[in-house]
Amino acid sequence: MLFVRLSPISSVIALLATAAPAGAQDLGIFGSTPDNLHRYRDCMSLARQEPLRALPMAETWKGQGGGLGARHCMAIAMFEAGRHAQAATQLESIARDMGQERPGLRAELWAQAGQAWSAGGQADKAAAAQSRALDLKANDPDLWVDRGLSYATLREWPRAVSDFDRALALRPNNVEILVLRSASWRNAGKSDRALADAQLALKIAPDNTAALLERGFSYLARGEKSRAQADFNKVLSLVPADSEAASRAGAGLRGDTASGGAPPAASRPAANGVKR
Repeated sequence: MLFVRLSPISSVIALLATAAPAGAQDLGIFGSTPDNLHRYRDCMSLARQEPLRALPMAETWKGQGGGLGARHCMAIAMFEAGRHAQAATQLESIARDMGQERPGLRAELWAQAGQAWSAGGQADKAAAAQSRALDLKANDPDLWVDRGLSYATLREWPRAVSDFDRALALRPNNVEILVLRSASWRNAGKSDRALADAQLALKIAPDNTAALLERGFSYLARGEKSRAQADFNKVLSLVPADSEAASRAGAGLRGDTASGGAPPAASRPAANGVKR
C-alpha cells in the first residue's frame, strides 16, 4: 500500500505568518483580521480533532465572510472526515482563487489536493494536482516523491522512476526514496537496477526492513533464491510476526513474486491535520 503524505497545517500557518510585514493589518489570505486569524487557528485545530463538528462551524463562518480561511478549514475537516474527493476539489478551488499570489502557499495547497485525491483512490487526479504543485515548487523532493507514488499506483513505472530520480537529486542517498525507486525499477522489469538501489540503501541502513524486502524480491526476480531467502529470513528476525513486513517476507519465502508489488508504504511521520 502506498503512503499518504499531506502537508502539515503548521507549514501553511507558517507561510501565512510571513505573508505580511510586521505591524501590517493584513494578516494573510486565511486571516484578514486578528479575529479571523484566531478563528482560523481554532477551526483548524477542531478540524484535526473533531472534523464533523468543525464542518458546520466552518460553513457558518464562511457565510459570515470567513473567506479562504473558512474554506480551507472546511477542506481539512472534509479530509479528516474521509470525504477526500470533496476536500481535494475544495483545495484546488482555493489554490485557483488565489490567482498568482504566494506561489509557495499555492504549491502547498496543490500538494494537499494531490494527497486528498490519492487518499480517495484517484491517482490520476492526484498526479495532475501534484504536477501543478511542482510547477510552483520544483525544488521540493517530497513533491517529486508524491507524484512518483501516484505514477506507481497507475503502474506508470518509467514516470515513477523519473520522479524518484528527481527526488534523489535533491535528497541524495535517502533510504526511503532509494527503496521506492528500487521497487519501481523491479516492477518495470529492470531487476539489475532495482538490486543496485536496494544494495545502496542497505549500505546506508543495513537493517532497514523495506530495503531488505526489496533486495529479496530483486534477487527473486533474478532467480537467486538462496540470497532472496536470506533477506526474507533476516526481515522475519527484525519485525513482529503479525506485521505487513513479515507477511511480505513470508510470501517471498514461498516464491510469491507478486507480493513484491508496488513501492511499499514509507515510514514518513504523519503530522497535524493535513499531514506532510
